[in-house]
This record gives sequence, C-alpha cells and structure tokens, in this order.
Amino acid sequence: MPSDRKFSVFGEMEKYGHEQVIFNYDKATGLKSIIAIHDTTLGPALGGCRMWDYKTEEDAIMDALRLSRGMTYKCAVSNVMHGGGKTVIVGDPVKDKSDELFQSLGTYIETLKGRYYTGTDVGTVGMDFVSAAKQTKYLVGLPEEYGGSGNSAIITAYGVWKGMKSTAKEAFGSDSLKDLTIAVQGLGKVGYNLVRHLYEEGANLVVTDIFNENVTRVKEAFPGITTVEPEEIYGVKCDIFSPNALGAIINDETIPQFNCKAIIGAANNVLAEERHGDILHEKGILYAPDYVANAGGLIQVADELQGYNKDRAFKNASLIYDILQNIFKISKQQNIPTYKAANVLVEEKINKIGQLQSKFTGI
Repeated sequence: MPSDRKFSVFGEMEKYGHEQVIFNYDKATGLKSIIAIHDTTLGPALGGCRMWDYKTEEDAIMDALRLSRGMTYKCAVSNVMHGGGKTVIVGDPVKDKSDELFQSLGTYIETLKGRYYTGTDVGTVGMDFVSAAKQTKYLVGLPEEYGGSGNSAIITAYGVWKGMKSTAKEAFGSDSLKDLTIAVQGLGKVGYNLVRHLYEEGANLVVTDIFNENVTRVKEAFPGITTVEPEEIYGVKCDIFSPNALGAIINDETIPQFNCKAIIGAANNVLAEERHGDILHEKGILYAPDYVANAGGLIQVADELQGYNKDRAFKNASLIYDILQNIFKISKQQNIPTYKAANVLVEEKINKIGQLQSKFTGI
C-alpha cells in the first residue's frame, strides 16, 4: 500500500465488491479477528481462517479482503455453489493459540447463522476448529475423527496433478508428464503429495524447500530426485515450474530467471501483480491460474456440506483438467492472458446465476 495513500476500508470494499467486513474483539481471550465476506451470489460464503502476526491492522484487513475475493473466484470456477469469505486472526500462531480463543471465534462465526463457513488455513490446524465447534456448527475441514473430511492436502495435490496434465496438453500436445522436467518449489503437505504423483508418472524432478527436513523426507521417499537451493529454483531449465509454497513469487525479479514453458502449482496468489500475468503471456509462458489449479481442498470441504463423499469429491477435483482446457481456449480465442480468461469465466457465471436467482420460483 503506497504510503501517500489514505487507507479506507469502505474504499477497498467498493473497489473489489465486498459485501461485509466484521471486526471481532474479545477481551477475555485476547481474540482480534476480521471476517471478510466478498460475494454471496452463488451461496453462503466459504473460506478458511488464517492466523498471522500481522505488522499492522491495515495488513490484516487487506489480507482478509484479498483472500475472500480470491475464494469467490475459486468457488465459481470450480462449480462450487458458495461465495467467498475469509477470517484472519491477529496473533502469533505459535504463542497465542488457546482453546478459549478459538471458542471465542466460534461464537462470532455462530452469529452469522450460516452466512459464512470457515476452517483451516495458514497458521491454523484442524484441532483449533474442534475448539471452535464447541460454539458453532458452521465449520468445515475438521479431522476425520471429529466428523470432518480430514487432510485436504491429498486432494489439493491430486487436483494440481490433474491440472498439470491439462497444462502439459496445451503446452506440449500431450497430457503425459513422463520424461518432462518439472521444478517443484515447496515440499510441504501439498508439495510432497504432488511429487509422489509426478514421480510415479515418470517425470524428471528438481525440487527445493526452505526447510531441510522437507527436502530430506522427499529424497528418502523418492530416490533419484535432484535438489537445489531455494534461490536457484527459479532459473532451473525445465518444462514446467510448479510453485507450492509462497505467494507473489512471479514478480519482476523472478520472471527474467524463468526457463520454462509453463507454470502451475498449489501456491496462492503467485502473481505479485496482475501485470506479471500479462508479461508471462507476452513471453509465451503458459500460466495455469492458481485459484483454479489449487481448488481441490476447497472442493473437499465444500463437499462436506452435502455429507462428505470421497469419490464424489475426487471426481469433482479431476474436473480441474477440463476447466483449465476451457480457460486456455478462451485465452487463445480472445488473445488475453490466462488469468484474465479465468476471470471472464468466473464473472460470467456469477452474473448468470445472479439472474437465475432473481426469478420467482414459487413459495
């Protein structure tokens, strides 16, 4: 945020089309949280709860606004009939968590009476929401032993793998990943499972992570994988670069280093700015929009609200392949970057569904 610009919550809401921002404070537990609801045209808002030690309140607000808008787009493009929402808790996830704090959050979620559902995100885990569930039923992604669908990293990686095959088909003419060189950044819960799919298909893998234990785990599980230092991954000569860790990694510094034909991964908000998507398009690097590629976890937790069916959730996640094919088609037909093509798809869907819902269907 430029220092000479006066920050306005309502100004940002108007700019991006947000419906509601709720500030929650509980003196007893120290809870400081913000719930942002972006758009509920398709249905109740859905989006995880992030806990982070934000430097400023403005940073926390902007994160909630940005992430909730992203969830609207992710739901719409994935054919999930929910809108976008997000919760952020201001605090250190290592030091400041308590059962009481998440119970307090649960009471505020409950006041929305189903207008918004939440679950895990960066800095939170399933057991945090076991605490919140003592005060509200409007939660998703609980551990299996507490009635939830369990670890969403598995289906997220599956969706990225399917999306990567679709991307390969567009970029190379075949959806086989065998013998392609794929550079994988980030070997956490999702990255590890993605590497497993790629390894089993016969891809040549070059991987990295900022945590040595993650690198060691992957090397032991998948012999023959090449590893590089974190700062070297951007310049690796490869067919596909796959970001599965940090956001904003496609930027002015990294784009000149890329030596790949396509980019697809599980990381959120990988374009530092939208103009970086324009630059990729101009350079002929095929970009699979992140909120499409990583939608598997969303598909899983949304399925819980119908009564979780694993086969159905994985079938829906496999459709990421077809969704990307459609986005690539729009991109070529209109000669626009793929991120804009994805937005076109989303905005048309929201507009059409909004018109359908305006019709009287009887009492």
